[in-house]
Amino acid sequence: MHPFRRTFLKSFSIFSSSIALNILSGKQVSNTIQKISSWINLPGKRAELTVLNDRPINAETPAHLLDDDLTPNDLFFVRNNGIPPAKVNLGSWTLEIGGESIIAPRSFSLNALKKNFEHYTYNLVLECGGNGRSEFNPPAKGNQWTTGAVGCAAWTGVRLKDVLEACGIKKDAVYIAYHGADSHLSGAPDKEPISRGVPMDKALEDESLIAWAMNGEDLPELNGYPLRLVFGGWPASCSGKWLNRIDVRNRVHDGAKMGGQSYRVPCKPVAPGTKVKDEDMCIIESMPVKAIITYPKTGAIINLSDNLPIRGHAWAGDYQVSKVEVSIDYGQTWNSCQLSKPSNRLAWQRFEATVKFLEIGYHEVYVRATDENDKSQPMILPGWNPKGYLNNACHRIAIRVK
Repeated sequence: MHPFRRTFLKSFSIFSSSIALNILSGKQVSNTIQKISSWINLPGKRAELTVLNDRPINAETPAHLLDDDLTPNDLFFVRNNGIPPAKVNLGSWTLEIGGESIIAPRSFSLNALKKNFEHYTYNLVLECGGNGRSEFNPPAKGNQWTTGAVGCAAWTGVRLKDVLEACGIKKDAVYIAYHGADSHLSGAPDKEPISRGVPMDKALEDESLIAWAMNGEDLPELNGYPLRLVFGGWPASCSGKWLNRIDVRNRVHDGAKMGGQSYRVPCKPVAPGTKVKDEDMCIIESMPVKAIITYPKTGAIINLSDNLPIRGHAWAGDYQVSKVEVSIDYGQTWNSCQLSKPSNRLAWQRFEATVKFLEIGYHEVYVRATDENDKSQPMILPGWNPKGYLNNACHRIAIRVK
């Protein structure tokens, strides 16, 4: 991409988060972002994705394009921390298994992984921990995601636990850590852009995969080709891409983006704008319950005589969604939706409803999901945190009735 475009995109991001919002209408801001997005080529992705950053590449999916039961590969959001490998040689790609708490370190080629272990396919939700960050006030630094840093795909690979158990897991194992072939933005070969992981109980779940396929095809270039981890229901940052090493640790992993404020929230609630010490921040694990309206597209216009069908998806981290409700009177009353069962654990669930408006004019449709632990989405932004994580406030769309 031309250097001017990269510089302008960075400048626009800063501008739009301060002065621009006081000058431009929402439509003007949206149109400007779409023009910028069209300048940037995202290999294997549709032009409709909204690009938030180009170095590293981060792009979200507009809510109405998440309507499929499984998110198409070319519409799946992109959240990268470094630069993907320029060339991938499948013949020489290896996955190293090591760490302090592995008994017999081993190396596997892609062919060996596919040949020596049983294959599994699960429909799993991945969501960026910062999805919804744009609603935080005071603003939180980082990519200003709205609703589209989420997707559910059919991931195919081998179970992580099968590979680790083949190498032997020591009794003192606490955490797994991933390493990838992406490079640091600085270009420094001794720096990793990101190296996170999960506790052993999450790593050893049946649905925790070392995956090479997504919706029956090779992983997209920007989503980790040729190999990645997939941990459904936890922040997508745990699901390392361009995977070439996994370590089993005898302590909580201390890699890049594991400490400090990254992917952590205050252990106790804080007032908006509070500066929180690193030692008072806790690692994000299971994502909160959430729902998104995927039909109709916000801004739809209908006749007063029409019934309006509503549909979308709901998910709840490690848990199942028990009910979904919609409101057309700003949360004063709620009506139940039809809710499907998940196709498997950690998949999202389809909901459907029909609403009828009683007068012409501007209206909003809200959606609220509740999980099996009876935890529901809040109507407004939940607890403020310095990095703008875990916003699961109710999604809403605008409707004009004529």
